[in-house]
Amino acid sequence: MQKLMGLVRRCADDYKMIEEGDRIAVGVSGGKDSLTLLTLMAAMREYYPKSYTLEAVTIDMGLGMDFSPVEVYCEKLGVPLHIVKTEIGPIIFDYRKEKNPCSMCAKMRRGALNNALLEQGFNKVALGHHYDDAVETFLMSLLFEGRISCFEPMTFLDRTGITQIRPMLYLTEQQVAHFTERFSLPVVHNTCPADKHTKRQEIKELISELHDRYPDLKTKIFGAIQRYPLANWGVVPHERIKSEPIDRE
Repeated sequence: MQKLMGLVRRCADDYKMIEEGDRIAVGVSGGKDSLTLLTLMAAMREYYPKSYTLEAVTIDMGLGMDFSPVEVYCEKLGVPLHIVKTEIGPIIFDYRKEKNPCSMCAKMRRGALNNALLEQGFNKVALGHHYDDAVETFLMSLLFEGRISCFEPMTFLDRTGITQIRPMLYLTEQQVAHFTERFSLPVVHNTCPADKHTKRQEIKELISELHDRYPDLKTKIFGAIQRYPLANWGVVPHERIKSEPIDRE
């Protein structure tokens, strides 16, 4: 845990994500990424030089997912959990019968999350995007939209006054998966009908194919994102960020 917590702290420091007195909500979907972020940020409260409060917010999509294991886990971590019940799933899949549901789903989830954050008085929300997500998003923008673009490490939303932070950008998906397994995090089964049938999954599979020929592909793309730099990405690239698993000892 110390290694991954150190990477989260370094990312937060590089992009000045956390300030004294921040009220931070972690957007917890029940997946491995958000649960890893929640675990690391909860542990980091004890060591980080700037004091912050931490809570979790879950948007229940109305798809029958059981979040009770997450509730138990949050209680163990000493992190209050707010579950916001919605009918986003039924609206998209049953009522509207969307052929391409992901875009509308993302917008509706963001809206529900932002409303919950404003109601609870948070000033920041931590999202579980990691190193591989950044690489995939960059390639998706390039291949599907013809743009050189990626989400930002830290984004101020002027309509709400809330700042989005992504402290796991120095963690690879493989590291997150190993961490989830090692610490038996209570991952909730995703019942979304579109899961694993998305453009992101296509890009993930493409990168996997290319990795055999170009093992350092992701490292070079991530470094290019920082060196370019894309909006708000401009820090000195870290050569130690590689697609390697954490030690299991």
